[in-house]
Amino acid sequence: MNKIAKNLDGAGKKIGIVLSRFNENIGAGLLQACEQELLNLGVKAEDITLATVPGALETPLILQHMALTEEFDALIAIGAIIRGETYHFEVVSNESARGISEVQRDTGVPVANAILTTENDEQAEVRVAIKGAEAAQAAIEMANLVSAL
Repeated sequence: MNKIAKNLDGAGKKIGIVLSRFNENIGAGLLQACEQELLNLGVKAEDITLATVPGALETPLILQHMALTEEFDALIAIGAIIRGETYHFEVVSNESARGISEVQRDTGVPVANAILTTENDEQAEVRVAIKGAEAAQAAIEMANLVSAL
């Protein structure tokens, strides 16, 4: 059996990030953790491009535009959808996740989804540092795996 090893070497990788500005404090924390982990993995600061959008529903469109430029090895979606009092939470959560998945399937560019979906602010705050770093790791691992194939 030929086995492709997990590879978290980010040297030479170009990464695009789309940050949803809704729930801005959570997004900022995710972004900080993600950026720091990308740098730790060897990605150069000048090889990271950040675009911001109003909310999670706008994220897939900008990810798609970034993917179609063929300038990025991987993309990362960052944001937070926190349950409110209406059904809107389900719509935004489901549609943003579906759109993000479609971008990577349609373009072949890996997309790490770090848009948190939580019941409240406290749950989101607990996950910020971990999920931001995990998104960076997933993006690099997937970019290397795609390259290896």
